Amino acid sequence: MKHSIVLFTSDLRLHDNPVLRAACDEAERVVPLFVLDDDIRAAGFDVPNRRAFLADCLADLDSELRARGGRLVLRQGHVTEQVRSVAAEVDAPRVHIAAGVSWYADRREESLRAALAADGRELCVHDAVVTAVPPGAVTPQGRDHFAVFTPYFRRWAAETPRRTARAPRVVRVPDGVRSAKPPARSAIPGVSTGLALGGERNGRRRFHSWLREGIDDYAERHDDLGADATSRLSPHLHFGTLSATELVERARGRGGAGAEAFVRQLAWRDFHHQVLAARPEAARRDYRGHGDRWRHDEREATAWREGRTGYPLIDAAMRQLRHEGWMHNRARLLVASFLTKTLYLDWRLGARHFLDWLVDGDIANNQLNWQWAAGTGTDTRPNRVLNPLTQARRFDPDGAYVRRWVPELAQLSGRSAHSPWKLAARDRAQLDYPEPIVELASGLGRFRTARGLD
Repeated sequence: MKHSIVLFTSDLRLHDNPVLRAACDEAERVVPLFVLDDDIRAAGFDVPNRRAFLADCLADLDSELRARGGRLVLRQGHVTEQVRSVAAEVDAPRVHIAAGVSWYADRREESLRAALAADGRELCVHDAVVTAVPPGAVTPQGRDHFAVFTPYFRRWAAETPRRTARAPRVVRVPDGVRSAKPPARSAIPGVSTGLALGGERNGRRRFHSWLREGIDDYAERHDDLGADATSRLSPHLHFGTLSATELVERARGRGGAGAEAFVRQLAWRDFHHQVLAARPEAARRDYRGHGDRWRHDEREATAWREGRTGYPLIDAAMRQLRHEGWMHNRARLLVASFLTKTLYLDWRLGARHFLDWLVDGDIANNQLNWQWAAGTGTDTRPNRVLNPLTQARRFDPDGAYVRRWVPELAQLSGRSAHSPWKLAARDRAQLDYPEPIVELASGLGRFRTARGLD
């Protein structure tokens, strides 16, 4: 075959990319194509932090391709129209793409397949590119997906993963294929000040450092908010600058309790993808409803978004989100529980705010983690409520995380400096820090009544 096309989506890498590998193996020349999708922008998912990280990823991908004799071809518009146009320009009989799980990914695949078939061309969809185990590869008897993580994990862990694919040494691109100007991070307004850098090279450097210095202690320290001992690889997994399959393989090769705990978190990611693939409506509707009649209180919702709830650990997490476009996983659970169960506000409100800020904002993981916290998802204990004071004593006992992200509380002295989550009224007044917007006992009682638990 003379020409083939690789349509990059959530797989912006050269290492362990079966989509790119298949195209390079079958054709003399390949068009590495990325489309800046007008439909994603219209749907409100093209937010500053992800746009900036994407700009880094595209620049790095282009640089890596050029080092191998190729280049990235960038187009903007509707995906189907742009792919069809490029395929006609180079007379490529086949287009390769990684399988997705969202409603949008399904519609994109259907549209591409139909349009290309009308032109006498073929769409080749590759599994196990975005996830380590493809959605639907393991299922319980008589059902299309697992609804509980533990039995899913047992089956997932027993699967034989595909072999990792080598990065191509040479990528030859047909002459004369035009490309749009790539976006630049510096030209994007509204980006979080502390947003991490994107791109495959940055992702691989972070992962190699994590293998050397962090993974061995992960089982013991991953919930320690002040230690900041997680991998921080989620943005790279979301954009596909790192391969979940390779991460599982390398972690298992490392061995130990920390590696096992890390692999389990990767399995959680795959679990959510297989739930959404089977139930795409869960991105918008309750996976398991409880007849919730959520409250509407814009004052409380604004205080939560701005990190002014009066609960230091909640406020620290929400301020970290704004500053970094990222949040510690334990903190995500806490702020989600606080919004949905202590304030009893709709999980979709929180999920939307996270998607507005998170660089790793992923429909499967974001929406289904929010549903888990709200008790409308796959949690087998849907009415559990996480107490922010108890959680602070357990996961931020010396207040390091709170002082880092709520600077007014860093001014505390004496006993309060060691436990800023336990503030006296005089401390709040002195530091201009708000009183709690709700008493925990009141919020718990309201939630239990709403769920019919009392």
